[in-house]
Amino acid sequence: MNKIDHLGIAVPNLDEGIETYNRLGFNFLKTEEVPDQKVNTAFFEVGESHVELLQATDENSPIAKFLAKNRPGLHHICVEVDDIEATLAKYKAEGVRLVNEEPVIGAGGCRVAFVHPKSTSGVLLELKEAGGPGH
Repeated sequence: MNKIDHLGIAVPNLDEGIETYNRLGFNFLKTEEVPDQKVNTAFFEVGESHVELLQATDENSPIAKFLAKNRPGLHHICVEVDDIEATLAKYKAEGVRLVNEEPVIGAGGCRVAFVHPKSTSGVLLELKEAGGPGH
């Protein structure tokens, strides 16, 4: 693991979330739609890391399902890895439960994969490959 890339926070309304984080003094960077993940995102810079707000664009998206079960709040922690395939292979060999056995495209065109919360003490873990788009 190289660093924490970002913390993903599920919000019911992206505009209100952006307003809140702006008011709190976070440095707003950009918004982006990620059709494959069925979300709209907003990124804020926090030192070398980021806060990512996520709003569902479809009632069947992971964020919509999360908000239906939970209140708005921390959805995932994203860590940067050098080789996402090698990391996934290692985790699979060790019996770690994966949401994605192969990388998918995330925000900024980055290759990402998720590790199931049942294998991470209850927190969804996102792996993001270092050096790709969005860096």
